[in-house]
Amino acid sequence: MAARIGIVGVGMVGSAAGYALALMGVAGEIVLVDRSPALAQAQAEDISHAVPFASATRVVAGDYDALAGADLVILAAGVSQKPGETRIALLSRNAEVFAEVIGAVRRVAPDAILLIATNPVDIMTDIATRLSGLPPSRVIGSGTILDSARFRTLLGQHLHLSPQSIHGYVLGEHGDSEVLAWSSAQAGSVPIRAAAAQMGAAITDEVVARIDAGVRRAAYRIIEGKGATWYGIGAGLARIARAILRDEQAVLSVSILTPEVVGVKGATLSLPRAVGRAGVTADLLPDLDDVEADALRRSAQMLADLAAEVKL
Repeated sequence: MAARIGIVGVGMVGSAAGYALALMGVAGEIVLVDRSPALAQAQAEDISHAVPFASATRVVAGDYDALAGADLVILAAGVSQKPGETRIALLSRNAEVFAEVIGAVRRVAPDAILLIATNPVDIMTDIATRLSGLPPSRVIGSGTILDSARFRTLLGQHLHLSPQSIHGYVLGEHGDSEVLAWSSAQAGSVPIRAAAAQMGAAITDEVVARIDAGVRRAAYRIIEGKGATWYGIGAGLARIARAILRDEQAVLSVSILTPEVVGVKGATLSLPRAVGRAGVTADLLPDLDDVEADALRRSAQMLADLAAEVKL
């Protein structure tokens, strides 16, 4: 039976994910749900018009009942921060939205894996895990999948190699405290600094600083130029969905509630993880140097402390 994917919240991120999924053809049907039925219908119709060029996916709009039997539901719904509103207040309001959404999804699709896109994604994934009652392995945040893609893109540009041949991960928070794992990055099977030396493109302190800023500040630059980011994360969500639906056991940097990492307990954060039909099946923490391990510890502790402040 062909897989079914639901997307709740079809603004720029949700619709970009739907578009990428439709072109990839990984699901038989994609169901779009939004608090504005007219928006959901318009997005479904628009995406459907792209399908003949790439796949046979059926894209429809519906209400929560239309999600019945979904294998995977992407949550891209949420509220925006009000002027002067604290982060905790925003999180509390988004928790109220998630309580309603997750309750409705679980009623009709109790076996669906939840894929969280709403920002701040690590905390919202923590909230979704608590609200849903699902095992953490089945509530997956997009986490640093986009940050890792940015890291690989910039390394590839520096080395004049395809980013698909670069293997490197961003760990921890999808945000300012994220950690670029330079010490474990590779080009092909060669450690990144050795590969850079062979390619005549040494990785100097200036290059490290430039790439770090390029990854860490990417969202700010894009938001300044066009108001929000959606294509990159839309494709990242589609990549995670493909790994789940095709049971790829692909290693992706995604966020789940983690029992313990670098001495911090109960943080929801990103590590490289094997992702397949059962959700996250294994963690693969790369070797870190002391600076990276300390940075990951600070990121994990910040996320654990912030999540603990959100009362459900």
